[in-house]
Amino acid sequence: MPDDMTTAVARDLGITELSADEQKQVIEQFGEVALKAATLAVIGRLDEAKRGEFAALAEAGDPAKLKIFLDAEVPDHEAVVKDAVAAEIARFRESQADAPAA
Repeated sequence: MPDDMTTAVARDLGITELSADEQKQVIEQFGEVALKAATLAVIGRLDEAKRGEFAALAEAGDPAKLKIFLDAEVPDHEAVVKDAVAAEIARFRESQADAPAA
């Protein structure tokens, strides 16, 4: 049974008509794309000199240190991420609308 978050994401992506397994697969794939888009959007806001530091912190896997860094270097990083994910949702929905019916 899908949880509330899965249900909300499926609704946002417009895939509620798919089976639970298919929804899970699409959401996992979409999550990877959204994460990449969000990361690129944030990196795009960093000075070139700070990108290596960002990469090292991301690689280290310490979310607290990464947040402190982003708060200092990209104060609006949460909005940047939100906008990037919203744009990916819109692209996904658009691609689904353009896809031929099965």
